[in-house]
Amino acid sequence: MLRGGAECWSSRAVGTLEFGSREPMVAWLGVQMLGGMHFSKHVSSICNIGMRCSGSKRFSIRSSLHVENGGVREEKPQLYGPELQGFADRVAACNGGKARSSEFVPFKVEEYTVGYIHYRLVQRLKQFSDVFLTEGDEDLRRVPANSTPSYVTLNLNLSTPEMRTEAVGGILKTLRDEGLIRGWRNELYPVVLTYGERPFLLIERAAAKLFGIRAYGVHMNGYVTIDGEKHLWVAKRSDTKSTYAGRLDHIVAGGQPEGISCKENVIKECDEEAGIPRELAKKAVAVGAVSYDEIHDDCYSRDVLFCYDLELPVDFQPYNKDGEVQSFERTPVSEAVKIIRDTEEYKPNCALVVIDFFIRHGYITPEQKGYLHLIRSLRSGEIL
Repeated sequence: MLRGGAECWSSRAVGTLEFGSREPMVAWLGVQMLGGMHFSKHVSSICNIGMRCSGSKRFSIRSSLHVENGGVREEKPQLYGPELQGFADRVAACNGGKARSSEFVPFKVEEYTVGYIHYRLVQRLKQFSDVFLTEGDEDLRRVPANSTPSYVTLNLNLSTPEMRTEAVGGILKTLRDEGLIRGWRNELYPVVLTYGERPFLLIERAAAKLFGIRAYGVHMNGYVTIDGEKHLWVAKRSDTKSTYAGRLDHIVAGGQPEGISCKENVIKECDEEAGIPRELAKKAVAVGAVSYDEIHDDCYSRDVLFCYDLELPVDFQPYNKDGEVQSFERTPVSEAVKIIRDTEEYKPNCALVVIDFFIRHGYITPEQKGYLHLIRSLRSGEIL
């Protein structure tokens, strides 16, 4: 055993060399030598060029190289300790599919990229040539690889947001009738580069993922404090919901449509989803945002969730009005920590907002390995 970062074991002489960011040249030289030297020789060589093989404090362990039969395989560094790994897994579940990003074509309006559309849907949109135009059609017959990607845009005659909304809306209804758009909501989302800007157009909420536009929502943590311990009100989604039926959810959450502020949307959702009266709902505090990018099937989710906290009276009992929740349960935060860390019972994007709550309220701390990585991962998508 060479304590400075090299280790040998078993009769097959499988080795591991670990390098830190403060030894970039040593690490590079080590990789070069591993390619053709016997393990004992390259350990010796690395020591000769200055890396101490025992008691070394000159570098921190960041990544590993595994050597087997003359070959080199890099092992990803372990970013999280066991206390935080489960939370990292919940975050990763909302950021999957990135390897398929080349299958998506930029959607541009006024030369700005506002979304991403799967190339299969692009083929269908090309049939509506009075509304949708494509550039580089030859690339759309295959998955774009190393070539400059093609893009989809709107007919320049559609020069106002109102004209674009009407024209695209008619096509979306056709796609709905063909079964390409499911879960129609009759709720319009703004197509923007940055939240709060005048939208280029409005599109049906159910089509947001198909067009890969940046979508926004509001999620509220409702909690009470009993004998110094915080408890979260946790909703259980109706078994008849078209998505994530029966999963755990926030006491209040909803998409952010056009024409209403986030705060007013929270107040509206408080009434509809949990029976929280307006005067109490107005006390909800904006505490930040989380974001994620996920590719699933032919959809590209690029979501930003505005986070709110509301401390509720101990004797308050939520009740649902819109039929989307089957029950509410008051859960100690210490128990909610275990549920999210160890299970997949929560609706995936809700888990991110609750993890953010755990961090802000001190249930996840800097002493736990991966703390800063976890904080950063909660904003994996662009927040614009």
